[in-house]
Amino acid sequence: MTFWFLLLLGLFTYLMVQRSVANITKTPVWLLWLVLMTPALLLTGWTLMYGAKQTPPPSLIIWPSVICLLLYWLLFQWGRQAPKNTQTEPQTSELQSATHPTAEPVTVRPIEPREETQLRNCFPWSVYYIQNIEYRPQAVICRGQLRSSPTEAYQKIKANIEAQFGDRFLVIFQEGFNGKPFFILAPNTQAAKADTRNPEQLTRPVLALLLLLGTLVTTTFVGVKMAGVDLATLQSNPASLLKGLPYALALMTILGIHELGHYLTARFYKIRSTLPYFIPMPFFLGTFGAFIQMRSPIPNRKALFDVSIAGPLAGFVATLPLLIWGLAHSEVVPLSEKNGLLNTDALNPKYSILLALLSKLALSSQLTSQSAIDLHPVAIAGFLGLIVTALNLMPVGQLDGGHIVHAMFGQRTAIVIGQVARLLLLLLSLVQSEFFLWAIILLFIPLIDEPALNDVTELDNKRDIWGLAAMALLVLIILPLPEAIARLLQI
Repeated sequence: MTFWFLLLLGLFTYLMVQRSVANITKTPVWLLWLVLMTPALLLTGWTLMYGAKQTPPPSLIIWPSVICLLLYWLLFQWGRQAPKNTQTEPQTSELQSATHPTAEPVTVRPIEPREETQLRNCFPWSVYYIQNIEYRPQAVICRGQLRSSPTEAYQKIKANIEAQFGDRFLVIFQEGFNGKPFFILAPNTQAAKADTRNPEQLTRPVLALLLLLGTLVTTTFVGVKMAGVDLATLQSNPASLLKGLPYALALMTILGIHELGHYLTARFYKIRSTLPYFIPMPFFLGTFGAFIQMRSPIPNRKALFDVSIAGPLAGFVATLPLLIWGLAHSEVVPLSEKNGLLNTDALNPKYSILLALLSKLALSSQLTSQSAIDLHPVAIAGFLGLIVTALNLMPVGQLDGGHIVHAMFGQRTAIVIGQVARLLLLLLSLVQSEFFLWAIILLFIPLIDEPALNDVTELDNKRDIWGLAAMALLVLIILPLPEAIARLLQI
């Protein structure tokens, strides 16, 4: 079993490195892969020598991980290279990351020599000194040197282009892999659609209501099973269906408030978005969650940050009181040999730092080192709320956490952070196997995030602090409780 797990881990790690950084560093992929795999190889060697029941010392996990991550970063930076042929052939990833939901594959109307002169005149030399213009099937790329603040440059040049070309283009300001900001003029297909037919109806309240009711039904049936009601009892006494409502209403409240956080913040920034849609599922948890879709570009990194962090924070605020109430009404049971992160009949709260702290707060002296918790249905919903918050805060690609680190550090650094996050989750899956599925899911999420229109202007300090707090919350949810804190809490 250890051999096959190591083989899969090695394969996924190699694919991760190959897909993520092979094109932007000269350092050999095999060397980066070997550095990332070293902690896993050390843990595997420990398991082979001392057996799976012998817990490895914390120093064997912490120090190799820290040293290898630092070595990986140094090797990556040592081999760092600018995109090839930046003056003539932009990297595909740059163009892909500039794509928006409104920028469909549409050929740009050729700019004639007269129009090119007009375009160059849109770039004052004291603001952004333009050096060359490149024409691509889906965009016009303007490269040069930034000579003012990013905010001033974007606002001035966007106003100039709109004065010359109207709403023909979306003006995107993006930082390339070489660190130099450049402008992209993408077709404004949204404006083109508005000229030809009625704009798309985004708010479909009937569809949203039907999905809401369908999800209420499926989660209620799942909640009935969690409440211990069997099918025979349900058939003889249909009123017992009401026992499924606590779980259903609690879970849907958490998911709904999470999506409403995104939706209301998007509306604040005048970003076109759909209503929150629930996804019913007649088994497992009763739902696949909820989602909204944004159908217009995000104006800047400030808006990207606010829209992204609003969902997890709103969902977490909704989760806390429900989880604490549910834990207070849960039953303390002896610690079972059948342990696991999803064993809600006998959950060991030490699988999560935050869960352990909340459990001790709610149950006080009832919770001891030999205790587990048989979760009340509302506590199960709150526990799932923590998991949903953690999964969304993962700093990878188009997840909320990926948007957050993108807004905080820029696209280039966010790619590296996403790569490191994938690795750390793979390492964590060696301790808690339930995270292995998460690690596999993250592997297939692209690291390149969609840029904002002004993707160069940085955030203010207040938002940076909120972003770091969100990452700290992620750590508190997913990391197991250290033994020293467990002894202090007497659990």
